[in-house]
Amino acid sequence: MDPLKALADAERTPYWLDSPAKPEPLPRLFGETTADLAVVGGGFTGLWTALMAKERDPSLDVVLLEGRRIGWAASGRNGGFTMASLTHGLANGLERWPEEIATLERLGMDNLDEIGRTVDGYAIDCDYERTGELHVATEPWQLDEMRETAAIAREMGIRFDPLDRERIRAEVNSPTYLGGHWERDGCAMLDPARLAWGLRRACLSLGVRIHERTPVRHLRDTPAGLDLRTPYGGVRAAGVALGTGVFRPLLRRLKHFLVPVYDYALMTEPLSAEQLASVGWHNRQGVGDAANQFHYYRLTADNRILWGGYDAVYYNGGKVRPEYEQRDATFVKLAEHFFTTFPQLAGLRFTHRWGGVIDTCSRFSAFYGLAHGGRLAYAAGYTGLGVGATRFGANVMLDLLGGERTERTELRMVREKPLPFPPEPVRSVGIQMTRWSIARADLHQGRRNLWLRTLDRLGLGFDS
Repeated sequence: MDPLKALADAERTPYWLDSPAKPEPLPRLFGETTADLAVVGGGFTGLWTALMAKERDPSLDVVLLEGRRIGWAASGRNGGFTMASLTHGLANGLERWPEEIATLERLGMDNLDEIGRTVDGYAIDCDYERTGELHVATEPWQLDEMRETAAIAREMGIRFDPLDRERIRAEVNSPTYLGGHWERDGCAMLDPARLAWGLRRACLSLGVRIHERTPVRHLRDTPAGLDLRTPYGGVRAAGVALGTGVFRPLLRRLKHFLVPVYDYALMTEPLSAEQLASVGWHNRQGVGDAANQFHYYRLTADNRILWGGYDAVYYNGGKVRPEYEQRDATFVKLAEHFFTTFPQLAGLRFTHRWGGVIDTCSRFSAFYGLAHGGRLAYAAGYTGLGVGATRFGANVMLDLLGGERTERTELRMVREKPLPFPPEPVRSVGIQMTRWSIARADLHQGRRNLWLRTLDRLGLGFDS
C-alpha cells in the first residue's frame, strides 16, 4: 500500500478532539476572586486535583484556570492507554526504585481501580475497557529481555501471561510477531478527550469553578497566600496546584527538569467486519512492541486502529511550537510501519494525523514537590504515561499541600527529584546523540553503545 495514498485524506487534527461531544468553552475569568485552592492547568493533572480536592473536603473553594480549552494538549491527544504503572513500566521502576517497586506496583493498581470507579460513579462515557496490554516482540533479541521482565512480574503477583508466536498471533494477527506476553490487569483503554470532558463535568457538579481561555501569566507571594495574574483579572489563593506539563512553567526551577518531546499518531478509518476478522483482536487489548523505538496501537470503540509512537522528536532549542505538531516524514514512516505490521489491511486509509508535546524528564516518570513556603505543589514529567498516573500525582499534590505524611509522600520516588538536564546547546547535543544511539541499538540486536552504557551507569538509561 502506498503510504502517501493512505494518508491523502487524513485530517491534520487529533482524532479524539474532532468530536461533536466537545463541550462549549466555559467563561473566561474577569475581575478578582479568591479561593482556598487554585488549580493551574486543565489537563488530567489539574482535573483530577480539582475533583479529588472537593471529594476530600466538599467545603473547599476550588477554582481551576486553563489557558486554552480543557484537555486540548497532551490529555486529549494521546493514545488512550491508561496504565497502572507509575514508573513508566516495571523495568524502569526496578532500575530506579527496586526497594519500593512492590509498593509502587500496588499503589499503581489501586490507582487504576479508582479511575474505573470514578468513570462508573460519575457516569463518564469514555469507552473505558479494562482489556490489558499485549507486549510483543518483533525481533529475536527482544524475547530474552521480555521473558526476564515477565518472570519478575509473575514473582510479584502481576499477571503477565507468556505467549509464544502462535498464541500471540491468535490474539492479534501480524506476521511480525515472534512472541510476547499479555499484561492482563495493568491497562485500560479509553477515549482520553471524553474522559477529560467527563472529569470537567464532574468537577462542575461538585462546585469547582472552571475558567477556560484564562492563562496565568504571573504568580507572586502575598501575606494572605499566592496571587495569580491572568489577562483580565486574578485569583488570590491559600494554595496552588500546578499541572501545566511542559509548557512555560510559573515555577522557574521546573525548566531545568523538563524537555518537550513530540510524539505522533495516525488513526484509520473503521475496519470492515472482514478486515477486523483478518486481524483478530477479539480481546481488544492495547499493544506495544518491545523495540527501543516502539509503536503503540489499539482499537477504538468503532474499530478504528490508532497507530502511534516510534519517532519521539526533540527539536533543538527545546521550543514548543504549533508547527511541530505536524511532521510529514514521520506520518509516512508510521504508515509504512503500519502496513508492514498488518499487510492484510492494504487499502485501508487514515482519517487523522497529529502530533503533540510530552513533558519528559530524565527518569521518565513523574516528579513532585513544593515551593513558595509549601503553598504551591507541582507534578510533572509523566513522559507519555500520564493518563493514569496523573491521578496519583494529583493525590500527591493534595497530600503535600495539606502537610500530610502518607504512604505516597514517604516514597523515595516522591521525595527525590530527577537529574536536571544540562543547559543548551549541550542539552540538544546529548538528546540527539541518545536518539541516534537508540535507533542504532534497534538495528544491532539491542546492543547499547558506549554512550547508552554511560547513561545507564548514571541512572539515565531508558528501557521501557
